[in-house]
Amino acid sequence: MSRRALVTGGMRGIGAEVVARLTADGMDVVTLDVLPGATYEVDLADPAPLPDVGAVDVLVSCAAITTTIAPAHRMTDEQWRRDLDVNLTGAYRVVRACLPGMRERRHGRIVAIASLAAVQGLPGQVAYAASKAGLLGMVKTVAAENVAHGITANVVLPGLVETEMVQAMPAEVRERLTALLPSGRMSQSDEVAALVAFLARDEAGAITGQDIAVAGGADLNTTSLTRSG
Repeated sequence: MSRRALVTGGMRGIGAEVVARLTADGMDVVTLDVLPGATYEVDLADPAPLPDVGAVDVLVSCAAITTTIAPAHRMTDEQWRRDLDVNLTGAYRVVRACLPGMRERRHGRIVAIASLAAVQGLPGQVAYAASKAGLLGMVKTVAAENVAHGITANVVLPGLVETEMVQAMPAEVRERLTALLPSGRMSQSDEVAALVAFLARDEAGAITGQDIAVAGGADLNTTSLTRSG
């Protein structure tokens, strides 16, 4: 049976890679994004009603603002609201729109792209980290509320991923960040997409309420009491 997938933030970065992977897996994929070319061109910060996206079997929530840089003592109310409006409230509104149909059909896959910042924090991006932590709690609650209806809901926690935005950073910044990673390299968008594609499958029906890092060991405590590697 062909499944229909909706990917928010699907026009670039991790979202575009997810679109490509799900399409290659035989799904009918539509996109919702603020960027031109999306199936549904929507700014998730806009409180206006969402368009009717039709029957959705697989929802992948990728849309997010990642560029608000300010520590807690200098962040403005406007910056705070914008991050939460898109990253958390916007994600919730799309999930809410898809759930009734999934419950009626007794099948659904919801995968939200959060961030390692949801569990570790991220200095300089307090609103982003807070929005992603909220996303984690939201998805786990949705998983609990809908597990008896054939719906799974999981969260993927990327670490530092080599997206277009990261590639645009100065070389010395990228080198400094990469040196901090236990794996010695950044994760790739297709590695994140591969996990999303697995969680979207019918065969992943027993996996729900989980948060899984794709971070090259950045979520591990690699401090050792021994000198051996």
